[in-house]
Amino acid sequence: MTGTDTHTDTGTEDPGTGGYAAARLRLLTEDARSGPPRRSALAGLTDDWLAGLFGAAAGPARGVSLVAVGGYGRGELSPRSDLDLVLLHDGSDPGAVTALADRIWYPVWDLGLSLDHSVRTPAEARTTAAEDLKVQLGLLDARHLAGDTTLTAGLRTAVLTDWRNQAPRRLPELRELCAERAARQGELRYLLEPDLKEAHGGLRDATALRAVAASWLADAPREGLADARRRLLDVRDALHLATGRATDRLALQEQDQVAAGLGLLDADTLLRQVYEAARVIAYASDVTWREVGRVLRARAVRPRLRAMLGGGRPAAERSPLAEGVVEQDGEVVLARAARPDRDPVLPLRAAAAAAQAGLPLSPHAARHMAATARPLPTPWPAEAREQLVTLLGSGRPTVEVWEALEAEGLIARLLPDWERVRCRPQRNAVHVWTVDRHLIETAVRASALTRRVGRPDLLLVAALLHDIGKGWPGDHSAAGEIIAKDVATRIGFDRADTAVLATLVRHHLLLIETATRRDLDDPATVRSVADAVGSQSTLELLHALTEADALATGPAAWSSWRGNLVTDLVRRVSGVLAGAAPDEPEPAAPTAEQERLAIEAFRTGGPVLALRAQTEPVPGEPSPGEPEPLGVELLIAVPDQPGVLPAVAGVLAVHRLTVRTAELRALRLPDDVDDDGTILLLDWRVAAEYGSLPQAARLRTDLVRALDGTLDIAGRLAERDAAYPRRRGWTAPPPRVTVAPAASRHATVIEVRAQDAPGLLHRIGTALEKAGVRVRSMHVSTLGANAVDAFYVTTGTGAPLPTQDAGSLARVLEETLRA
Repeated sequence: MTGTDTHTDTGTEDPGTGGYAAARLRLLTEDARSGPPRRSALAGLTDDWLAGLFGAAAGPARGVSLVAVGGYGRGELSPRSDLDLVLLHDGSDPGAVTALADRIWYPVWDLGLSLDHSVRTPAEARTTAAEDLKVQLGLLDARHLAGDTTLTAGLRTAVLTDWRNQAPRRLPELRELCAERAARQGELRYLLEPDLKEAHGGLRDATALRAVAASWLADAPREGLADARRRLLDVRDALHLATGRATDRLALQEQDQVAAGLGLLDADTLLRQVYEAARVIAYASDVTWREVGRVLRARAVRPRLRAMLGGGRPAAERSPLAEGVVEQDGEVVLARAARPDRDPVLPLRAAAAAAQAGLPLSPHAARHMAATARPLPTPWPAEAREQLVTLLGSGRPTVEVWEALEAEGLIARLLPDWERVRCRPQRNAVHVWTVDRHLIETAVRASALTRRVGRPDLLLVAALLHDIGKGWPGDHSAAGEIIAKDVATRIGFDRADTAVLATLVRHHLLLIETATRRDLDDPATVRSVADAVGSQSTLELLHALTEADALATGPAAWSSWRGNLVTDLVRRVSGVLAGAAPDEPEPAAPTAEQERLAIEAFRTGGPVLALRAQTEPVPGEPSPGEPEPLGVELLIAVPDQPGVLPAVAGVLAVHRLTVRTAELRALRLPDDVDDDGTILLLDWRVAAEYGSLPQAARLRTDLVRALDGTLDIAGRLAERDAAYPRRRGWTAPPPRVTVAPAASRHATVIEVRAQDAPGLLHRIGTALEKAGVRVRSMHVSTLGANAVDAFYVTTGTGAPLPTQDAGSLARVLEETLRA
């Protein structure tokens, strides 16, 4: 206990103050010994010195002992650390104990060492610990230095027993202290001048995790935690030596010297190592406190359940969220039948489901998927791309879920280029985040702007990739363009979409730099931007990306003034890009199968269905120019009549089928069949929320009932919604319904952009039916969790709606969807 071996290593034979000071100086100036060996040696040297002071003053006295607590108790002495000491006594001779304390404390002060000291009986120590949580935490690391070992051992046993007995009350208090400290000091992994001890993810949090583990209620994820803690301690050692002060603040002017002291390349390398360590500790803290909350809630509920159920332990409720993914105890876990080894999309599906529900992804599930899931093929299957877009578009919950994936190495496996930007510092006062967190924050900001663009999937992926080039030398926009092309191709975007993403990344600074640094009244300025952007749809995406990027950078990067300048520039560029408005495309000629279904529907007078599984193309051989289909193809032919759209959409919602894409158009029958008959043809791509697809015959039966009014779709959907508790989730941006001006000469085009949800298309169709308009054709697509739909509607006589009626319809439909 007194560290005799370490004392010998220091090369001093004098236990007195002069000998200790000289040995301490030699130890701290040795280049060969640093890190844990030096901290251990310094603690051992100090142990021997203090034990010598105690022995010289107290002799073989019983009923008194010298105890190290806190960081010194853990044997973690940095060059300028405080000495945390307790002189413990049995209360039999207070005067003698006071004199003994003076003979120990004064030599410490004489050397200029910081001392945190107290003199207490075991009972007084326990009472103080019960009143002061910080004292309690220090005593959990109590270590005997000299004197009566029985006294120290008794205190250690009593303190641990008290802590475990009082844990249900003390742990919430400790959690509150950690939260207050985090709010005051910030996130260590994002600060340019972090406090290694007090900031969230720092050494205080690592100590708190030890205390939680000692309570036996929960334990932290152990992977990498000890190394992260050691790294922060090493940096603090170097900081103490560089400054000669007991400081934990890693100031900018000292980072180069600290990096050199640790043998690192430069200050950026130092910060990146600090951020990596802080990320591990912060994630472990978040997971551990969530587990503490779950355990304490279960303890509070269990007695009541036992009383109600007459004993026994009820099984935890599991609510399905997606295929292979369920909610249990407030976390997203894998279903019992899930097979990550056979389902490479499962990690993204689980992450997307967690973010959409606003729930944490279980670290155990993430770890299991990381260990067993097969890698995704190249290019990714369509479902994987959709799930990534859904994850990115889930708002604030995306951050926590992304961190869970990153903690287990899943992000690096999905996006290898991510490694270059992970924990990379940004050395300017404008940026408040590291590069990787800035990219996720940009996606979070972009998720609120998805109603402004026709391709929310491209906006979200561009947000994720726009600064990906900062991990490479040279212009990060130019490097990012190359990386974006590679990533977009790998995750399965077609050539056209890949080109748009590359343009967005290459020119993500174009609008803000032009608007704030160039003369917007100069036609050449506007023309140069128009030439770089190329199209109205890309300009729309770039405008939203510019705003999301600035908002995610920090408060100094965006203002109403900057926003107005960018909007003015976009308006001018849009005018240059404006050409003839596109008209409604002519429908393609029906296929033989579509014509066969239409004729059968005419002859039977009812709906006819064909459900065909869609196989994925061979990996590495994408269809040129065509986006990869998702789900299965559902073809429906039905005689033209009111209520077809809400009926079909409602039946699919009742059967838990998600609509990915949908087209509706009227098909004229051949003259030899009927020269006046019209059949509505619906060509949809659908996917099961979870489980298998229903049989086509069952879908047809329910569709017949829906059309004749005997199937209460609204009631069935309401009943199902009531059976599942509402999750807090993420508040999606409100739906946006607009009239596309001059988009068609034959119909009025109503555009709907909204969060995808079960029954959404049924609600839209019902609202259009109530408005008395006819849907001439429609084009529906679901991009991640965003529905982007266009409805070509006419009056009962087949004419476009009057302007006033069209605007009124758009407002009514938007109000309906907001309700």
